[in-house]
Formats: sequence, structure tokens, C-alpha cells
Amino acid sequence: MEPMIATRMGDGAQVAMTRSEIRRELEEGTQAGAKRAKVPPLDSAELDHLLDIYASSSRFTGVDVGEEVVLTYDGSGSKTVGSRMQDLQIYEQMFAADTVELGTADYSFKAVKPILGYEAQTMRDAQLGLTVPLNYGAMPNLGLYSKPDGPAPNWSELLPLARIDEARAAQEEAIEYAVSDMVQVADAMWEAGADGLDFDTAGAAGDADFLATLKAVEIIRERYPELGIEVGMAGEFVLGMHGELTYDGVRLAGLWPREQMRLAAKAGATIFGPAVTVNTGRSCAWNVARALTIVKPCSDASAIPIHMNVGMGVGAVPMSNYAPVDAVSRASRACVDILRLDGL
Repeated sequence: MEPMIATRMGDGAQVAMTRSEIRRELEEGTQAGAKRAKVPPLDSAELDHLLDIYASSSRFTGVDVGEEVVLTYDGSGSKTVGSRMQDLQIYEQMFAADTVELGTADYSFKAVKPILGYEAQTMRDAQLGLTVPLNYGAMPNLGLYSKPDGPAPNWSELLPLARIDEARAAQEEAIEYAVSDMVQVADAMWEAGADGLDFDTAGAAGDADFLATLKAVEIIRERYPELGIEVGMAGEFVLGMHGELTYDGVRLAGLWPREQMRLAAKAGATIFGPAVTVNTGRSCAWNVARALTIVKPCSDASAIPIHMNVGMGVGAVPMSNYAPVDAVSRASRACVDILRLDGL
């Protein structure tokens, strides 16, 4: 009889499985990812390696010496422990972060613009107290530009009424507002000495949200050739809320990580962060196999550094407020070992 091994579900709950059961979870996960994204499944050797990671009884695991990657952090300067400056210093000096990020609690470009002068001053002050690169991060968050919070008609109200043309026009109007705000924030942060910008959770409101991000990145790259720009996605594929939007002749709706990365690189991004959401009802082994299967074509074809989103509810890390270290370390190692990532 096979011994039971402690492992995790996608919601962080601890369960016990045999080695054979974990292997079956890995096989089902890669097949689910391959079918969904229409990409090849992981091969037998890759599944064997994942099995060694997830069937291990060790509390913590890590990559081999010399295989370490860059660790980038979003939300590391959002005043969760002390002041924002203290948060940034904690991540740099205690958590060994390779880059840190300043941002507001609202974490949206639209919310930043009214306090842009204050944020720029905070960026400048923080640069004087840190050694690691300091980025400014926020979400494009196109939904904030629809009524009642914004000036454009609300396409989420128009679409259920089958007012498709009006909904599409509303999204196109919102794109212009969002691009303007993102570029204004970039202008101020460049003047304040920011090392880079992080467009976090891009595409959260669908293809119009992703297009706004690409347009803003294109303008910012032209203005500031030396500025770092990271585009981190909201999910594994781009939702077609509009359905007809294109960038560089490519239809955005339905794009998977490889195509997302190519357009981000074309626009001028220097780092791309693919994201694959966690199924809380399946095991972490199933989730990691699915996530790696979906992202592998992206990392194989990478034109710019790939820093996969590995955190709460994405990248095979459980959807829980305090993710257990055994699950986080296994997901991180699996991503680096199989995908040969540049960072996490």
C-alpha cells in the first residue's frame, strides 16, 4: 500500500494523496491546459520532475544553486505594515526583493492622477532610501472609466440589453481616457526618478483594457527609451468584451500568453508577466501542470524576459490570504525548472 503524502488543494486546504494519485493529478492538469489553450501537453520527463517536487515530504523546496531568478514584487509599497517607505525597505532588506514597487491602496491609474504630485514626491523620496530598482505600479482598470464612476457609458449595462454597438463605442471612448491617464502618470514618475512602471492586471476588463495598456506602453516607450516597463496580465486569455479590437493587425480577444507576450514586446514592454488562475477545487499539482502547460509556449518563444505571476490565486499558488510556504515554494520551483523563467 502506497504511503500518503501531505499536499494542498487550490484553496490552500491540506489533503493527503499517494504518489500515484499526485501523478494522475499532474497528467489530468496538463491535459486540461493543453485542451483549453490548444498547445502541447508537458512531456513525460517534465511530469516526472513535477512529481518529484509535489510528492516530496519536505516542508520547503527550492531551485538548485545557480538557478536562482529575479524576484519582482507588486504592492510592496502600499502601506501594509508601516509607512510606504518602511514597507519598501522591509521588502528590500528583509525579504530580499530584487525590485520593489510603489503604489496606492486603490492601485489604479485613474485614482493616481488626482494625487499625482504627491505620488511623484513620494517616489523621489523613496529613491533616496533604497538601493534596489523601484517601480511605480497600478492597474489600467478600464472599468473605472464607465458610469457612474467615469465619463463613458457603462458597457456592462449595455451588453445585457443587446446594445452591442453602443457598448463597443463606450469601451473605445474609455480607452482614450485610460491611455491619457497612464501616460500622464508615466511622465511624472519619469521626472521623479522611477526605474520602471508596472501595468498590473492588464486585460482585467477585457480586450479594450489590454489595448489601452498596449497603446500607453507604445507612447511611453517612444518618450522614455530607458524606462523599464512590465506588463502583467489578469488571466490566461484575453476576454472579448468588445470582440473586434486589434493591435498591430492582431485581434486581441482570445489571445493566450504567447501571443500576449509578442504584442507586449511589440509595444515596448521590457518584462512580461503571464497569469494563470487557480482552480480552488483541484489540487496544487493539477493546477501547476495546467499553468505550466499554458505558459510554456510563451516562455519558449520569449522575446523579452518572462516573470510569471506566482501569488495568491495565480500560478498554482493557493487562493488564500496567507499562502502556505510549502505550496508557494513548490509552485515557484516548478515554474523556474520547467519554464526556464527569467523571474517571478
